[in-house]
Amino acid sequence: MTDTLARPPFDPELEAALALVADQLPPTLTAEMIPLMRQSPVSNDGEIRQMLADRGFVWRDETVAGHEGDDIVVTVIEKEGRTGTGPGFFHTHGGGMIIGNRWLGVVGFLDWAERFNGVIVTVEYRLAPEFPDPYPVEDCYAALHWTAAHADDLGIDTSRLLIGGGSAGGGLAAGTALLARDRKGPPLIGQLLIYPMLDDRDETVSTHQIDGIGVWDRGSNITGWTALLGDRKGTEEVSIYAAPARATDLSGLPPAFIDCGSAEVFRDEDVAYATKLWASGVQAELHVWAGGFHGFDMFAPHAAVAQAMLAARDDWVTRLLG
Repeated sequence: MTDTLARPPFDPELEAALALVADQLPPTLTAEMIPLMRQSPVSNDGEIRQMLADRGFVWRDETVAGHEGDDIVVTVIEKEGRTGTGPGFFHTHGGGMIIGNRWLGVVGFLDWAERFNGVIVTVEYRLAPEFPDPYPVEDCYAALHWTAAHADDLGIDTSRLLIGGGSAGGGLAAGTALLARDRKGPPLIGQLLIYPMLDDRDETVSTHQIDGIGVWDRGSNITGWTALLGDRKGTEEVSIYAAPARATDLSGLPPAFIDCGSAEVFRDEDVAYATKLWASGVQAELHVWAGGFHGFDMFAPHAAVAQAMLAARDDWVTRLLG
């Protein structure tokens, strides 16, 4: 299978939104474009911090030991004047393993932190290609370990520690959950895998359908995985923690929520991961949103299908923690 295949159509509302952002986004991200993409950040940190302040949240940075003991930063976010204990939301950001920072996607967790008197810890893991696998996932695991070890200081109930992230962050959340299982690390109440990036092998139907179109196409995906894995990409030398789709035994993992669009690269690997979780006796909830391109909830949050996507996530988290 080498040629581009016909794809499911985009939702009409989303197609209109995609046309508006098409000029700002290259259809395919190449390795040469990574430095430029980092100069034009995918998240406006100042805007996000202003939104936090407007909603009564405070935050602080903590330096923690990452992979091999190197310093990395996590940001702790909670409502001003918060007391008592509540759930912990450990956030791993997206960006294809190559761009983005700890602020990207964190706004999606604010309602839950507010509703459940919780704390968000978002990790500045190091990016490929400068820091290839296992740096990103090991940084995330080290920061999760720090979070659980400091739960008393943070006001986190360790029986209600949820990991979550979008895109590459969803893949890192899945990989970190596997590490926590295998190393008898911090127990997790759930894993929120938002259109997760799980499979380096470029073999699914959906990766061949989304080529040269959308927000994160097949070529961009190959760029991201190659930056992370180098020559190991697609070989048997790739660990389940880097590419969780490669795991054959998913037993003992916490309940999972997985969503994606029907017209995105990650559709088939996400559906396969949910199926594998069920086969291993793990509770999983899967949503494939008709006509959705990658990250459509962020690019077109007011579209009807995006509202439905956000509501389904919210419902799952509420049932898990409520």
